[in-house]
Amino acid sequence: MVTSLVTAGDVAAVAASVPRRHAPRRELRGMWIATVVNRDWPSAPGLTADRQKAELLQHLDTAVARGLNAVVFQVRPTADALWPSPYEPWAQYLTGTQGKDPGWDPLGTAVREAHARGLELHAWFNPYRVANHTDPSRLIATHPARVHPDWVLPYGGKLYYNPGLPEVRTFVQDAMLDAVKRYDIDAVHWDDYFYPYPVAGQVFEDDAAYARYGAGFPDKAAWRRDNTDRLVRETAERIKRIKKHVRFGISPFGVWRNAATDPLGSDTRAGVQTYDDLHADTRGWIKKGWIDYIVPQLYWNIGFAAADYAKLLSWWDGVVRGTGVDLYIGEALYKVGDPAQPAAWQDPSELSRHLTLAKEYAGVRGHCFFSAKEVGADPIGAMSRVVADHYGKRAEK
Repeated sequence: MVTSLVTAGDVAAVAASVPRRHAPRRELRGMWIATVVNRDWPSAPGLTADRQKAELLQHLDTAVARGLNAVVFQVRPTADALWPSPYEPWAQYLTGTQGKDPGWDPLGTAVREAHARGLELHAWFNPYRVANHTDPSRLIATHPARVHPDWVLPYGGKLYYNPGLPEVRTFVQDAMLDAVKRYDIDAVHWDDYFYPYPVAGQVFEDDAAYARYGAGFPDKAAWRRDNTDRLVRETAERIKRIKKHVRFGISPFGVWRNAATDPLGSDTRAGVQTYDDLHADTRGWIKKGWIDYIVPQLYWNIGFAAADYAKLLSWWDGVVRGTGVDLYIGEALYKVGDPAQPAAWQDPSELSRHLTLAKEYAGVRGHCFFSAKEVGADPIGAMSRVVADHYGKRAEK
């Protein structure tokens, strides 16, 4: 078991800089509802409004039946919206046509119906992804990415807003925070996408922005990390100014840095490190008190050589210790029963063992499952095992 890597200096810095936070909340038992490419909901584009509503309510009812208390609902999957936004078009995943009004308000309905069932509603936004293709002409003419073509960069078969432009960072904040102003959401939630994941042989062409704004930084990587830091810090400050009770949480890729790269890193050999590859200093955001909770995606089994769930669980527990930031663990329910996955994922008790192990760490305040489709389908009975062992009446005694 990896011991804590929090130093005395870290603790002193936390004590000096982190504001007094809430007392620990109830254990989070959550699931993601992904809307991008119709992964979880709606099941297909172009369904009637009534059918879309019925499917959404079924997901909420499933969450209740599984003993969950929170849903993380993706409402801005690709620089678009699942509410009537003045900033961005309606998402194409609703009607099949970007910008077409679906005839109802999915986010408003989700908030109201989740709360009626005793569920928290965390609104999940993707800050920079514009499209899952590289052709701006496929976006509607009024799309901000077409109005401001200089904001957009193609990379890895997708279009992204350029995080190095101050006007982009301001715009994406405005677009996301519109939902905070309009709805009684419980949290703003981001996943693991900041700068895009590296694609071999391709370059993210932000040289012009770096030449304009990168003075004073030792290299482009440091400048990119500062851009991501600014987005996180500014969003955190603006959320609290709008509604002080709304929480801000981030669900990053599970490895900040490998110990071979940085002695403060985890005992892992991951091929991606968020600090270096996504330019996201997830550990730093915790230490600086910018976020209310973190949900590292620990999407590996116990004993996995390159990234052992058990070692990463211990490492993240050490990172949050003394900070007031709640630690929830992202669980890879989607891997269960998948024949392409290692043998551990063919065992219906693997995920239940994750939750059992997590009980040994005081910093772990809950778990979130990816994602809703599998929570309902219950591949090889793994979710039922989690419920029986940890969320059912027997587990609560």
